Amino acid sequence: MKRASPHKVLVYGTLLDGEPNHRLLARARFVGDAATMGGFALHDLGFFPGMARAEAGVVVGEVYEVDDATLAALDRLEGHPRFYRRTTVSLADGEQVWTYLLGPEQVEGRPIIRSGSWRARRKEERP
Repeated sequence: MKRASPHKVLVYGTLLDGEPNHRLLARARFVGDAATMGGFALHDLGFFPGMARAEAGVVVGEVYEVDDATLAALDRLEGHPRFYRRTTVSLADGEQVWTYLLGPEQVEGRPIIRSGSWRARRKEERP
């Protein structure tokens, strides 16, 4: 019987703990809070954020270890490869993990979340 390979994935939006799509990570193991190395921006797309390459900036989120089935479910949610593209990125500590990126044309004109944190952005919205 083939054992599922673990994959580390950085989530930064609706998959975060307490957000609406976190249920997809029910079988995942929480590894910890993390931030990307510089070179990324988090854009506000309304009901969800999108990360894209940028000249400067970091994005913060949570890293989970997921099995093959969970990774496939995340790919479906994120529309990989037609909407988001699952790509490896470097975290601030140098570790390589999967995450979901948008292309520059997809975030053009969308506001940048300067803190790099969807959770902080969502707190700003609450009265």
